[in-house]
Amino acid sequence: MELTLEQIIVPSEDIVARLIEDDLIIVPLVAGIGDADDELYTLNETGKAIWSLLDGEKTLGSIAEELSREFNAAPGEIEQDLLGLAGELLLRNIVVAR
Repeated sequence: MELTLEQIIVPSEDIVARLIEDDLIIVPLVAGIGDADDELYTLNETGKAIWSLLDGEKTLGSIAEELSREFNAAPGEIEQDLLGLAGELLLRNIVVAR
């Protein structure tokens, strides 16, 4: 599935995400998520900022605008990074598109 900036994505109900110290840890609850049944995922600072904005109401475009202001970065660069991460998370069933 090709993601667009008009789409909304949300964390899957088949994962648990917890902030432990400064790391956001994502734990699959069911087999078939990610590359292995028991793999953990962590997100960097940018990934954590994106994750915190996945509220089920904001489009990827509005998230990109917010991140562009927050990080003082070019909107096009943010959009590409956001679509890349969102696509990877979608492919691994960590998020779902609405």
